[in-house]
Amino acid sequence: MTRKKLTGATAALALVLGALALSACENSQAVFPTKDKGQSAPRMSNEPRETIFGPEGLFGKSKDQGGGAGSGIGVNAYLWRASLDTISFMPITTADAFGGTIITDWYQLPETPNERYKVNVFIIDRTLRADGVKVSLFKQVKDGTGNWADTRVDPKMATDLENSILTRARQLRVVSTE
Repeated sequence: MTRKKLTGATAALALVLGALALSACENSQAVFPTKDKGQSAPRMSNEPRETIFGPEGLFGKSKDQGGGAGSGIGVNAYLWRASLDTISFMPITTADAFGGTIITDWYQLPETPNERYKVNVFIIDRTLRADGVKVSLFKQVKDGTGNWADTRVDPKMATDLENSILTRARQLRVVSTE
């Protein structure tokens, strides 16, 4: 295996190109997000934002994939925000906006200290549809020895929670289009 040595002209050319590349950075300024831009509330995915790739993004403007409100995250933004709003009283263990999964930790109501609930919310569509959200609800009760035991949950409770999320999502959509 032989190696070619850089000639004086090639080395000089490499040095000049490196210097040009570095001089292009001379007048640039770093831009950091600040709180004075008036963005106190979380940004919905359909609101404009600044990126390093410009207003059209890396690959140009993307086509809307139905629903309009889900283009910035992996799921419908209205369903996502409504889900977080609806279960905000519970401690959230995991929230994945791209996978559309929200998992809470166990929560005890103050009125019933011997019962606790856990909720898993799955947003399964990028459009705002009634079947775009699925809720799994789990319940445990304390037995006589003080241990937690799983118990059956009324399926109507999960359906009511899904309906609450859908109602909140519709409210968010109406407010954003005004």
